[in-house]
Amino acid sequence: MKTRIHKLLKDKPIGQNVLVTGWVRTRRDTGGFSFLDINDGSCLANLQIIADDKLKNYNTEVKQLSTGCSVRIEGELKESPAKGQDVELHATMVEVVGTADPETYPLQKKRHSFEFLRELSHLRPRTNALGAVARVRSRLGFSVHQFFQERGFIQVHTPIITTSDCEGAGEMFQVTTGQSGNVAEHFFGKPAGLTVSGQLQAEVYALALGDVYTFGPTFRAENSNTSRHLAEFWMIEPEMAFCDLAGNIQLAEEMLKYLLTDIMTHCEEDMALFDKFIEKGLLKKLAGVVEQDFARISYTEAIDRLLSSGKKFDFPVQWGIDMQSEHERYLSEEVFKRPLVVTDYPSGIKPFYMRLNDDGKTVAAMDVLLPGIGEIIGGSQREERFDALKSRMVEAGIEVEQYSWYLDLRRYGSVPHSGFGLGFERLVQFVTGMTNIREVIPFPRTPGSAPC
Repeated sequence: MKTRIHKLLKDKPIGQNVLVTGWVRTRRDTGGFSFLDINDGSCLANLQIIADDKLKNYNTEVKQLSTGCSVRIEGELKESPAKGQDVELHATMVEVVGTADPETYPLQKKRHSFEFLRELSHLRPRTNALGAVARVRSRLGFSVHQFFQERGFIQVHTPIITTSDCEGAGEMFQVTTGQSGNVAEHFFGKPAGLTVSGQLQAEVYALALGDVYTFGPTFRAENSNTSRHLAEFWMIEPEMAFCDLAGNIQLAEEMLKYLLTDIMTHCEEDMALFDKFIEKGLLKKLAGVVEQDFARISYTEAIDRLLSSGKKFDFPVQWGIDMQSEHERYLSEEVFKRPLVVTDYPSGIKPFYMRLNDDGKTVAAMDVLLPGIGEIIGGSQREERFDALKSRMVEAGIEVEQYSWYLDLRRYGSVPHSGFGLGFERLVQFVTGMTNIREVIPFPRTPGSAPC
């Protein structure tokens, strides 16, 4: 049975015969020996293989190996006299599983730009940086489930195809099996689209099971080609019954600190790569989030701070606007110099489901802003009062009848409840230091581009 390289390097079973599989990174020959660097994707480090001319296929196959070839190798693990590595594998068998033409294989041993690698989405996971992103993303996904499961949350699989537009922004991908769009051709008997959020359906289960969460793909038909936007992305969305805005904020802070601590503990090698080559000081930045209490400020106070700062922003500042990234980053990076929670936004710039505050002008909303990226979490206490919710829906021009099921949740045993959404790719981007969000999802979907 094969052994993963990360386990060999961790356990170091010196003197044992092992079987490894992977892809050749480099080969160099000296005398009657070849030194092969093999990587199997389980970790950043390569395993050095010593293959000598006693192997039957040494001249015919081993000495012909090039970058990208796949191999299966058996041998004895020994201590290595070379600097920079503790162990090496002395091969007793090298089997070439798949060749890679050195004249056409595009990932030779040199640094490639991320823009170039984006054009090779089927090969880019083989590079150091993108392989590290994949491992960190995997660990973060595991940590998300671990965090909620430890706290008794129940996972709910909300639908990918939905008839409810949670955000009301009209940016849903429409789903149809016909060409003309006639109602008669609708597969579900009425218009449907790809979900932009699982929140509304999560509320259904929160008001039956207590604390729930959903973690799945969401879609937005926004014609944006910036480094911050994707057409398909993943969302983490907890929803808690009998929970107000304060409890919502507390959970968000606990979750971020838990996830960052976990990734720095379990992905040290990959995180060191990002800290050295992608964003200098990354680990210090992450530690700052973990070690500091999050500051808190109301939206009105935030606008006052921006107006009195004397700083010239590209986007004008006034009460009632939706703050831009430059505003959010200024507050978290220059004013408070730590993570910041902004609460109580104007009702006119927030969705209908957010609870109206007693002032009649603001809602019980919150955004978590992090230095270096700006908003990473958005959430609110939901409107649990039937009449207030119905009035907000009418004001927003929403067809009340279409959301009768949502109003039913307020008719029958309504309770205060809260939740938030965390864009998973924004989190991976923050954790890895990657400047473009397309580098932190395996197969980015953007306007005009859907490879693989």
